[in-house]
Amino acid sequence: MSATHYDPKNIEETYYPIWENRGYFEVEGNASIQKPNKHFAIMLPPPNVTGSLHIGHALNHTLIDIITRYKRMDGYAALWQPGTDHAGIATQNVVEKQLLAEGKTKEELGREAFLERVWKWKAHSGGTIVGQMRKLGVSPAWSRERFTMDEGLKHSVKEAFVHLYNQNLIVRGNYMVNWCTHDGALSDIEVEHEEHQGHFYHIRYPFSDGSGHIVVATTRPETYFGDTAIMVHPDDERYSALIGRTITLPLINREIKIIADSHVDREFGTGVVKVTPAHDVNDYEVGKRHDLEFITVFDEKGILNHHAGEFEGLERLEARAVIVKRLEEEGFVEKIEEHTHQVGHCYRCKNIVEPYISKQWFVRKEVAKGSIEKMNAGEAQFFPPHWINSYNAWMNDLRDWCISRQLWWGHRIPVFYCDNCGHEWASLEDEPTSCPHCAGKSFTQDPDVLDTWFSSALWPFSTLGWGNGDTAADMLFQSEDMAKFYPNTLLITGFDILFFWVARMMMMGESFTGELPFKHIYLHALVRDEHGQKMSKSKGNVIDPLDMVEKYSADALRFTLAVLAVQGRDIRLSNDRLEQSRNFTNKLFNAARFLQMNVPTFKDLSDQEITTPLGRYILSRFRRATSETRAFLDEYRFNDAATVLYRFLWNEFCDWGIELSKASKESIGELGSIYKESMKLLHPFMPFITEYLYHELSGTSLEESGSIMVMTYPEDTTVDEEIENEFATIMDAIITIRRAKTLIDLGNQKIELAYLKCGGNQQMMAPFVTRLAKVDDLRFTDTKIDNAVSDLGERVEVYLPTDAIDLSPIIDRLTKQREKLQKEADKLSGMLSNERFVANAPEAVIATNREGLADALEKMGKIDAQLSALGF
Repeated sequence: MSATHYDPKNIEETYYPIWENRGYFEVEGNASIQKPNKHFAIMLPPPNVTGSLHIGHALNHTLIDIITRYKRMDGYAALWQPGTDHAGIATQNVVEKQLLAEGKTKEELGREAFLERVWKWKAHSGGTIVGQMRKLGVSPAWSRERFTMDEGLKHSVKEAFVHLYNQNLIVRGNYMVNWCTHDGALSDIEVEHEEHQGHFYHIRYPFSDGSGHIVVATTRPETYFGDTAIMVHPDDERYSALIGRTITLPLINREIKIIADSHVDREFGTGVVKVTPAHDVNDYEVGKRHDLEFITVFDEKGILNHHAGEFEGLERLEARAVIVKRLEEEGFVEKIEEHTHQVGHCYRCKNIVEPYISKQWFVRKEVAKGSIEKMNAGEAQFFPPHWINSYNAWMNDLRDWCISRQLWWGHRIPVFYCDNCGHEWASLEDEPTSCPHCAGKSFTQDPDVLDTWFSSALWPFSTLGWGNGDTAADMLFQSEDMAKFYPNTLLITGFDILFFWVARMMMMGESFTGELPFKHIYLHALVRDEHGQKMSKSKGNVIDPLDMVEKYSADALRFTLAVLAVQGRDIRLSNDRLEQSRNFTNKLFNAARFLQMNVPTFKDLSDQEITTPLGRYILSRFRRATSETRAFLDEYRFNDAATVLYRFLWNEFCDWGIELSKASKESIGELGSIYKESMKLLHPFMPFITEYLYHELSGTSLEESGSIMVMTYPEDTTVDEEIENEFATIMDAIITIRRAKTLIDLGNQKIELAYLKCGGNQQMMAPFVTRLAKVDDLRFTDTKIDNAVSDLGERVEVYLPTDAIDLSPIIDRLTKQREKLQKEADKLSGMLSNERFVANAPEAVIATNREGLADALEKMGKIDAQLSALGF
């Protein structure tokens, strides 16, 4: 090896294009090692086309790549399906902001021109993230990359919509929805609830007959213009006489009645509640029960309308202070109290969300029935398994899914309305020729687009060609893909989109194919900083994965994320952990350098006969590591698999194997072959350095020969217990002799004679122990040796004769140390025995003294043991 250090940047930039251009990432990339009827499929959770790679992506993509590379090397026809999401709200917002900077609006441009502008932006700036992904060394089938609005997936979305529409499982109606005045309708899980420090406004509602007033408490006075009743509990004796009476709304003088409904919480506020059916979820249901009028008081942009009287034209939130001021001036405000409550915000723009009655499209909750039953019948499995409880809790409380969005960018709802006869129909055609009811030629398409998650919910099968028509057949998918790769083998994604995405994929997949879309679902946790804090720009603790690749290497970042990925537990990422992984890559490089200093190139393990004791031992340990790594990967215990690899390569091979080879030069050829094979075992975790070292040790180059990534993953797990026991004794003897030497201040010096009491093959042991423990003459004994320093290991007893050693300086040093410790212990013991001191001293001082006493006594005990070993 001519290089004196490993240059990851050069290797990463050289190797990745070779892998990709040779087609190794594609389904047939490993054709030479594929086994019959073994298929593996996993989908990339499609990142937003507007997005940039963040540390959560890095974790997700690393874990997917590890399992995909493992399966590919294990002979599976492996499909990792890549692609990006059109991200309706996010993408439209990006382009709208660009227009505003130019002094334009999308309305001025018009729908068609605006969409052209978005497509243009997508072509130039969208998809940055897929380039960034390559920096991690990931291996999806790039030739099959999809976009949720490509022609095939557009067709698939229409196919799904029309099918559900014709079954009356997609319906349109006036429903109360979550409404963002900027982004339009939102589904329940797109609303983020945050604690808000607001006010409770106690407003006097006068009786219509002038006999007084009743006080109503509300957090949203700007909606009182839509009140159509006042409500009390039927069993609340304070107000029973008022039921049926009429009050007059302040300022606008509209009369409404007092009604009784058991929905009222008598203990909350005044026990009197205003009913605003068009602007409150609970009031909406009350309004339907009591057949109340539904009055909407502001428009889709949050601007108050004519129902608000003099406040018409004001924005709903800005109007609050103005309205309260007028109510106070007219004597209608009883009091205003501080009040903490939960307020819903749009997950995209953080705008306060309103309950709002609007005509929207919904997927009926009945679509999910089959997926819930199959999930609970065990047809799919969560990792970790406790996520089934969260899934069930949400699915059992499922409501109809609002799928229409008031945007221009997205899948336009394929429903048309005839201008002649009023007929409504859903069509697979972009531009139908006539109304199917009256054959009229004049009709309009619904202006709304589908929720982004609708197309994402089809991802596990739409990308395999379902509903794509003949668009991109044999290019982006193959005709047999559904049979081979559906259901997908595994999904790896973040727990935070279990309901946004995972549950909906299961719902749609089961509905259209009769099968759940995945067999296994692995939900990983969050990546936090080293203190367990969530990363945020405001805290300044965001870790940029691309910066980490630049600083530590892609392999170091990948290995760190993997070794920290304990199922169900958040990851605490720190520079220290990344440094450790970089040190690991240096350790691997230096081990290869040492091997090549003795033997220039090494045979493949299959061609190398392993005959030396050390070779047999390292081979057995390698096979044990192979068995454990495979078992952990099969259970998606990435951290345990990474730990096994680290233990074998760092501790067993680099630390012990290489050290022991100094007493067995004849074994180095064998060790090199095993080390080469171990690069295959590590490859899914650290693809770059393993490829590099494999070729260095083989005397080949990737440019001139095949890649490690399409070679067979190690599978021989036969271990040799006998040789492992022999070397466990050898290593224990070396450790125990070294420890005994430190007792007599001869730590790293060579000694003339040592006695060893142990079982095992003495002839095999001697050369290793004498070389590594630095002993001229090693003798084996069955009895205790007198006049010797002794030490007891796990498997051996060691005796170092002291006849020729002047022990007096050692005894003197230890005795003085003990005397000093004794004085300290006496002093601390005396203080702690003094009742007055204990009663008056601060607790922290007492605790420090107790710790000091315990430490002194522990050190004295160790010195006594050392003196005893020296015969004193």
